[in-house]
Amino acid sequence: MIRKTTALTLSLLMGATVALSHGDVAPQPVNTDALPDVGEEWLTENPYRAMDAEVYQTAIEIGASGYNQNCARCHGLEVISGGLAPDLRFLEAEEYGDEWFMERFRTGYTQNGVTKMPAFGELLGQKAAWAIRTYVEARPDDEQMAELTPELKELRDQLAVWAENPEGADPDGMTAKLTEYAESIETLSGAPVADSAASRAVVAIDGTGDGYRKAAEALTIGLSAAH
Repeated sequence: MIRKTTALTLSLLMGATVALSHGDVAPQPVNTDALPDVGEEWLTENPYRAMDAEVYQTAIEIGASGYNQNCARCHGLEVISGGLAPDLRFLEAEEYGDEWFMERFRTGYTQNGVTKMPAFGELLGQKAAWAIRTYVEARPDDEQMAELTPELKELRDQLAVWAENPEGADPDGMTAKLTEYAESIETLSGAPVADSAASRAVVAIDGTGDGYRKAAEALTIGLSAAH
């Protein structure tokens, strides 16, 4: 069952638990050229969620870079919070959750005169905001990933063997197995697509030793984050 909380709960957590000051960190620019324009007026719902799968995946990839440069310090790698900031993975992938996210992103957050989160809106722009939002909402359920760890480790080890010697490899069979796992993994936000280690591994497989190596690395990194 998907574990969920509300944007209101996250708002309360923001006021109660954020202890790190992020205000002294200069926001890093995000290259969003590969994403479709979304207009000048700030939206209240993630536009990339309603676009095709390719655009959504591109938004995830760009959002990952933007998040890691600007947000991971407080909100955690892979958006897994250590408790000092809200766990944004639980923010619902719908308009109410989007509005909460965008308001924080645009205006920041100050507590007792101390900037806990800078205002990113004017500095990074709307396309970067929604790309980061897409990456956040697509985080997989880490508990579910942990349950699948034994099976995915077996596939990872097989990929590592093929990376050294691709002769006799079965890329179609491996892709089918990983796709089955990827499609079973849910998000904590309710978003329909989870950007999991399994789905990343599928993308990396191209029938070459280097592709198998990248797929094995994707599984290693993703499974480590789940723990």
